[in-house]
Amino acid sequence: MPSFGYTAIDKAGIEIKGSIEAENKEKVIQEVKRMGLIPMEIVEQSIWNRDIELSFEKKPSARDLSVFCRQFVSMTKAGVTIIDAMKMLVEQTENKALKKAAEAVRASLEKGESLASSMREHPKIFPNLLNSMVAAGEASGSLDVAMERMSTQFEKTSKNQGMVKKAMIYPMVVGLVAIAVIVVMLVIVIPSYSQMFESLDAELPAITQVVLAASNFLQAYWIPILAVVAVAILAIKAYLTTDSGKRLLSEIQFMIPGVKNLIVKTASANMARTLSTLISAGVPLVEAVDIVAHTMENVLIREALLDAKDQIMIGVPLSEPLKECGLFPPMVHHMVKIGEEAGTTEEMLTKLADYFDEEVELAVQSLMAAMEPLIIVVLAAVVGVLVISILLPMMSMYDSVNALG
Repeated sequence: MPSFGYTAIDKAGIEIKGSIEAENKEKVIQEVKRMGLIPMEIVEQSIWNRDIELSFEKKPSARDLSVFCRQFVSMTKAGVTIIDAMKMLVEQTENKALKKAAEAVRASLEKGESLASSMREHPKIFPNLLNSMVAAGEASGSLDVAMERMSTQFEKTSKNQGMVKKAMIYPMVVGLVAIAVIVVMLVIVIPSYSQMFESLDAELPAITQVVLAASNFLQAYWIPILAVVAVAILAIKAYLTTDSGKRLLSEIQFMIPGVKNLIVKTASANMARTLSTLISAGVPLVEAVDIVAHTMENVLIREALLDAKDQIMIGVPLSEPLKECGLFPPMVHHMVKIGEEAGTTEEMLTKLADYFDEEVELAVQSLMAAMEPLIIVVLAAVVGVLVISILLPMMSMYDSVNALG
């Protein structure tokens, strides 16, 4: 999704600059106005002119936001005013970025602004989903209910994210260990045998010659190699922030069966729970689907939901585009269709979310079970090649000695 830089003026006449990801400039103008600002200039950013923000403050996680919402509910239910509750949250919140944003929200509340508009001034801290729920809660007089639902939403999201990260940690650690072993073998172990290999009159096996060449190359050019690797990593990371990079990554994810299964089930759980939360707060279905679409990291799923939003606007039930896109499991559109026909869409979406939460856990376990033996085999193969490259000349040498004896 394109990123736009904006220059705007607040109610006090102070110039404010920032950036927003949106479909087009009109969406950016709407979002800036919704933040209570007057837009002055909107410029689309590219990878070369995008603002670079250097900050050591960690962005609040879903777990941080869950605790924030739950504490807010506890305080307001105890009779504490919203301003005092926000002041107490500033003192209790550990995340520095969230603490700073909460302090700014408290200051805005004291000036008479609503909680939703105050939170919208910090889009990088408070997601659009939370802002929409707070606005709906304030409008309906059920802010406590809205915040409590968002606490549950963030808690479920945190759990799913934790399971996915857990699935990725093992292969990453094993991969780093494998790289370290290979480097040690090529830089320390192989060179210790190189003189002995050179003293042999017999021609070295092809595999040994390749390994020795790789060892010599790594020792001679390790600085340029590190530089090339670092530049390649930075270039890939920069490319993955572009629209084409995000699309390519999404397509690659869908090419790997186990990864696709995990992504689809995670997206189904998040979509169902978020939609249920928004609909229960009175957010119109079209707006709810639009918000859900922009919470999806996979571009293909996001585009499918944006297409669904367009079809809903012309009177097509949600279950139809969910079925036509072919990305979601059949159970998703079947359950949504049953809910539409019975008038219990919110209830069906909640059940659907609970079901796919369990499926995500099973998908993570299945993916880890499939990756563990594969990683071990690859690691054993690489180390085996290096060991064989050492043993073959030594065996030849021992055979020669025995023959002479």
